[in-house]
Amino acid sequence: MIQIFVQISRYLLIALMGLYTLNAVFLTTIEDTERRKAFVNRETFLMIMFDLLAFAVMFLQTGDITLLMIGGGLMIYTLLIQLLYRIIYRKASIALVNTMCMLLSVGFVIQSRLGTDTAFKQLIIVVFASLFCLIIPVFVRKVKVMRKMPLLYAVLGILLLMGVFVLGRVSGGANLSLNIGGISFQFSEFVKITFVFFIAGMLQKDTGFKQVCIVTVLAAIHVLILVVSKDLGAALIYFVAYIVMVCVATRQPGYAVVGLGGMSAASVLAYKLFAHVRVRVQVWQDPFADYEGTGYQVVQALFGVCAGGWFGTGLFAGHPEMIPVALEDFTFAAICEELGIIFGILLIFLCMSMYLQIVMISTKLSNAFYRLVAIGLGTEYAFQVFLTIGGNTKFIPMTGITLPLVSYGGSSIMCTLIMLAIIQGLYMIREDEDEDRALLEEIIRRQNQKEQEMERRQRQRRASGAFGTRMLRSPGRQDNAGTHILRKRDEEAAPGTHILRQPAKSPEDGTMVSIGQRRPQKNVNKDAATASDYKKTANPEERLRELQKLSKLSAAESENVDLDDLSKKLEDEAEKSLNY
Repeated sequence: MIQIFVQISRYLLIALMGLYTLNAVFLTTIEDTERRKAFVNRETFLMIMFDLLAFAVMFLQTGDITLLMIGGGLMIYTLLIQLLYRIIYRKASIALVNTMCMLLSVGFVIQSRLGTDTAFKQLIIVVFASLFCLIIPVFVRKVKVMRKMPLLYAVLGILLLMGVFVLGRVSGGANLSLNIGGISFQFSEFVKITFVFFIAGMLQKDTGFKQVCIVTVLAAIHVLILVVSKDLGAALIYFVAYIVMVCVATRQPGYAVVGLGGMSAASVLAYKLFAHVRVRVQVWQDPFADYEGTGYQVVQALFGVCAGGWFGTGLFAGHPEMIPVALEDFTFAAICEELGIIFGILLIFLCMSMYLQIVMISTKLSNAFYRLVAIGLGTEYAFQVFLTIGGNTKFIPMTGITLPLVSYGGSSIMCTLIMLAIIQGLYMIREDEDEDRALLEEIIRRQNQKEQEMERRQRQRRASGAFGTRMLRSPGRQDNAGTHILRKRDEEAAPGTHILRQPAKSPEDGTMVSIGQRRPQKNVNKDAATASDYKKTANPEERLRELQKLSKLSAAESENVDLDDLSKKLEDEAEKSLNY
């Protein structure tokens, strides 16, 4: 029964991975906030289901309670890190957090399969590193001085690499790490970050040829130290990041052509100078020539991939432990053996979806420094994935580079988490810029609306002056109150309004001295305004002032009055007066 469940789980895990990957890829094309939230929530559900199924299968196979502890801890970590980002950084990219957690989940599944001790240790590193990384986004977002220290980044990176070269221990023919207090640190992983900050700081304002030459010299020092240390995989990552950042900053593809030519020449030189480089090239060309010797790692990795087939053997149904260095360099081959080639292809797409998210963040940043930092870190991540998977599948020679977030390695996973925390800070800067841009657009829109309204009122004032209300002289008739009245139709009077009755002058004057006007009761002005005060003038502005004087409206009141309507009413009253 357990074996049936294990066999069914192969397809279920692939289905969950496929749904998650499609969701992640489509999410990069969605701008609507509500739809993005729905996609993000779906990712979280699929991820939890993946972890639950994978660790349940492994527990049923072995009965090891440690697997349940690791799986439970992983699911708690996934939910907790999302919650913390939602609470602390409401503008953070939860989609990026989800992709990071999914890659970690795949890594913990295969690491737990290969050894629970290393998986448990890796989980502890991830938890503490993630808690530390929570302060990085706010640092990136608030500390602006970090853009002004490019030479400090260069000096710091060179000193760290020199320290590893002088004091580091040799692993696989290369000086890779330095032991401090019993803990091994691979400083080339951390220098990848300072290297990107250095180039971004140097090229954020000046991209002239002289500045590019200075950047090239300092970048070459980094790469040469790595070459002398025989850490050629890291040297390749640095070099590619340098080429991409220079091309993006200067927008001159000629630098890329020159850089690729230089990389080709450097590769030939490294082949001539270093024996372990020649061995790796020979193994890449024909790993079966020395099957039990130098080609053993690559051959076993290829056997593992082929043994898994399209759908894999199932968890604890294969033999990935036979692949040398499966926890670090050949993790992708171990994944393909037990989870299948289809799962491996989906994993590649998932890694590329993370790269696309980083590139999209970089393209929407207006500040040159932040834009170059994002594209530089994204390039390092993508090229590292290419080197690892290419070496596992014999597409390129092995370089000894780990698969980010998936392979075992304290320095590698800490560096990747820091890089993603920096990207989160850049994403929030982009969100701040979007808000500022939206606010500016709203201010401009309101200003334009105000100007259009002023122009409309100006046209209305000119139109009202052009009509020129006619105030006619005619004999008047007094009512019982001794006033001249302009008759108004009752149906024209609005509720709460009344017709003004103005005191009349002597009939010998022969002037109509009262007009009818509808006004709210509270704004009624009982002062008389003679029709003689209103006279036709050639200037519309003077006509407007006369209209205001005639209707006894203050400047503030006239702002809320339809001048066309007022002018028409005054003209109608004059006509009715004549008829009366």
